[in-house]
Amino acid sequence: MDRIRIVGGNELNGTLPISGAKNAALPLMIASLLTEETLTLENVPRLRDVAQLMHILSNHGVDYSVDGRRLGQDAMTGQTLHLKAATIVDTTAPYELVSKMRASFWVIGPLVARTGEARVSLPGGCAIGTRPVDFFIQGLEALGADTVIEQGYAVVKAPRGLIGNRVAFPKVSVGATHTVMMAAALAKGETIIENAAREPEVKDLADCLIGMGAKIEGAGTDTIHIQGVQRLGGHRHSVIPDRIETGTYAMAVAMTGGDVVLQGARADLLESALDVLRETGAEITQVDGGIRVYRNGNGIAPVDITTEPYPGFPTDLQAQFMALMSRSGGTSRITETIFENRFMHVQELARLGANIHVDGRTAIVEGRQELRGAQVMATDLRASVSLVIAGLAAQGETTVNRVYHLDRGFERLEEKLSRCGAEIERISA
Repeated sequence: MDRIRIVGGNELNGTLPISGAKNAALPLMIASLLTEETLTLENVPRLRDVAQLMHILSNHGVDYSVDGRRLGQDAMTGQTLHLKAATIVDTTAPYELVSKMRASFWVIGPLVARTGEARVSLPGGCAIGTRPVDFFIQGLEALGADTVIEQGYAVVKAPRGLIGNRVAFPKVSVGATHTVMMAAALAKGETIIENAAREPEVKDLADCLIGMGAKIEGAGTDTIHIQGVQRLGGHRHSVIPDRIETGTYAMAVAMTGGDVVLQGARADLLESALDVLRETGAEITQVDGGIRVYRNGNGIAPVDITTEPYPGFPTDLQAQFMALMSRSGGTSRITETIFENRFMHVQELARLGANIHVDGRTAIVEGRQELRGAQVMATDLRASVSLVIAGLAAQGETTVNRVYHLDRGFERLEEKLSRCGAEIERISA
């Protein structure tokens, strides 16, 4: 099993390219099930989750091709996918595929909308707490589908098609919003989604669906109106830059010191996180083609945060921010409101010398001037990269084990960081 070895203490300087957003690319790929024509997606990151989803979609009958890298393109340039579901050959998404990636459950909406039925295994994914599929099922039932859970599968049927309706989520769910919005695009009549997720990835999906012929208004707000159409067509769409990758590398610069331009990043996608970083003492400015992050060696100020649905501070940056606060000049409080088991990185950060006490859903971080390298174990995707960030600033050598988590969400991480002066390498087993 691969490991990542880091010798900490180097500032980060230079230009670091930001990839397309994984959390946008996955639902966009799934949207290919809604049409028999070709959906072309540009700026798709080269990640394990993307490759896994391509395998899942091909099981349903999606033909796909990947454009090769063109002469003169950087190795970090996103790939272009062409996906065509001329015929859905199988409406079952089996356990052995869905269990490897939670987002693959989202195929349930397009499958039932296009074919009138779907049989999808209950999902797996990172072990960061319960993320129930109840909202997905309730949303599809509101659109007239009959659903039942049997032998670990959600079986959904709507032989006469889906019917538009009001769908009010009791709690904000990005995945359920994606799923119901895709299903409603082909439903008869109008659907109104209330308490919808407002994340940029939801709007990116809506923009793509509109390009395919869907009638959607309000994406990016908490109320989305969808007027169903009979069919959707092909489209060409570019995936938005990854705001979580942007925030992660911005925190790495804030922690190590240095001056880095995050090429291709968009500040408007993560304003709350950037505002928090400015409070810690980092200088962040919009520059031509990206975002500049700079810290000149001044201390890191402690800041309290609470994770919230967008536009609040993202739960997917909580672990990285905790690593940053472990070297602040005081006490900070980090409250996690989205996932109940998302403090599993605390014990691993403690191995590097971090002083963190957990009280329920709040972690109290007593900043220390120095961390020291150690052997650490990754527990999930975002926890993995928090250990990398801490290792970059720790004295001595850090080895991060079980880095397959990183490959699910960060494209060429060690190459990007080494370009900016980090001493980091992948060690293959």
